[in-house]
Amino acid sequence: MKQKLYFLLILSGILLSFGWFEWSSGIILFVAFIPLLFVDDYLYKNKDKYRSVRAFHYSFISFFIWNTLTIWWIYNSTLFGVVAAIIINSFIMALVFWIYHITKRKIGNKLSYIAFIAYWIGFEYFYFNFEISFPWLTLGNGFANDIKLIQWYEYTGVMGGSLWILIVNVLIFLIIKKYLSIEHISKPIIYKLLLVFLIIVIPIVISVNIYNNYKEKKAPYNIVVLQPNIDPYNEKFNGLSESQQLNRLLQLADSLADDSVDYFVGPETALAKGMWESHLKNEYDIIKLKQFINKYPKAKFVLGLSSYKLFKTDEKISATARKLSGTDRYYDAYNTAMQIDTSQNIQLYHKSELVVGVEKMPFPKVLGFLDNLAIDLGGIVGSLGTQKERSTFKAPNDTIRIAAVICYESIYGEYMTKFIKNGANFIFVITNDGWWGDTPGYKQHMSFSRLCAIETRRSIARSANTGISCFIDQRGDLIKPTSWWKREAIKSTINANDKITFYVKYGDFIGRIAAVFSVLLLIYTTFVFVKRKKN
Repeated sequence: MKQKLYFLLILSGILLSFGWFEWSSGIILFVAFIPLLFVDDYLYKNKDKYRSVRAFHYSFISFFIWNTLTIWWIYNSTLFGVVAAIIINSFIMALVFWIYHITKRKIGNKLSYIAFIAYWIGFEYFYFNFEISFPWLTLGNGFANDIKLIQWYEYTGVMGGSLWILIVNVLIFLIIKKYLSIEHISKPIIYKLLLVFLIIVIPIVISVNIYNNYKEKKAPYNIVVLQPNIDPYNEKFNGLSESQQLNRLLQLADSLADDSVDYFVGPETALAKGMWESHLKNEYDIIKLKQFINKYPKAKFVLGLSSYKLFKTDEKISATARKLSGTDRYYDAYNTAMQIDTSQNIQLYHKSELVVGVEKMPFPKVLGFLDNLAIDLGGIVGSLGTQKERSTFKAPNDTIRIAAVICYESIYGEYMTKFIKNGANFIFVITNDGWWGDTPGYKQHMSFSRLCAIETRRSIARSANTGISCFIDQRGDLIKPTSWWKREAIKSTINANDKITFYVKYGDFIGRIAAVFSVLLLIYTTFVFVKRKKN
């Protein structure tokens, strides 16, 4: 029997990973939890006093396989990081499944499957918003390569996909379980099969209809996206000089530049040398960019840099502030996006969803002393500063606004909606996906931007140092994607949009509802447990 259990656990782990392979489809996720649910059902029926421990142990195996097959590519930048990510993710997922198992034992079968769905989506919502956050494996992300099937994400966001997957898994599991118990197909089973068919097909039909009939409002802007292809390990921080890197970027820009261009978009930390924000206008690289943009007065240049901001003597310092050597002054370091145009104004946005272990240590007020343990990928090391407002870049002679989103931020759906609420008509994703090498990592990262385009109905221009630079229209379709490890500039006309989707307006409402249900179910489970103890 143990061999069968392990086979089911391995099968679940493999099936769960399929949604993240570019050659696969998220449809497979509709059955991915079923083997694991059968293992749990076996434990539920078995009166072994260690069954709760086994529920955690067994589910950890499935989730460890899922995580390993899906995010193994992190090792290319950090071995410690990939081990930590896989173990911590698997542990938290197994903990969620263990809580579901305990709930099932205390309150019985029927309500427990609602608990399973609520707990899992509640966990996803928590993982989007907690200090230690890595929502890469949110179930709804598994449809990133099936954009024709999930156009309704403009109403629900990716958690709508998670809910869809979990409901179908539970219903199919219950149907198979019923069939195995009676060994023939009864009318109730046929009715349940029909229900599952409708739950799968109706959203797909709605989505395909939305996809085929969606018309973008004509508000064209000409965008040039730059992929300088600078090796982050051997050139970015210790090989090519700042001047050489900027020259490469400007040569690419010049290859497609003309008077029709509205925006040039460069990648994250295109200017990797730390610059003091109070002196930007005097920096040689900024002057050079201004000279370039002055040749094309209509254009704006959006790109990334590393920057520093000095706190005033009477200003409250942040939890991430660093002491300026030899003084009593403090400063913050930032991963920054910048817009330069023909005006005297230089607009900045500071990345605020930071990568744990690389760009920040969680709970900086308590664990700030661990900054020295941050993974060094070049450039500024240790916890970076953030900003509260999801500010947008304004055009000097236009009403258009840009959300300049930096790398990892682009996978946080509700976070992205705050840019749209602040008037963003476009999304520019600037990133450096070269850390992960030629692995599935940069492909997965790009595919999540397609989901964001649907959720917000915003056209996206994506500039990667290397990886996949591209344009994405408001339906999530890819336009002119570049190849890996290729220096290239691409140009396209994409439409601005000012309409607010239901998801932008209400955010992750499914996650919030699930979180409330989870708390209520936990309280009810505790109440039943205490009552039985007394009896």
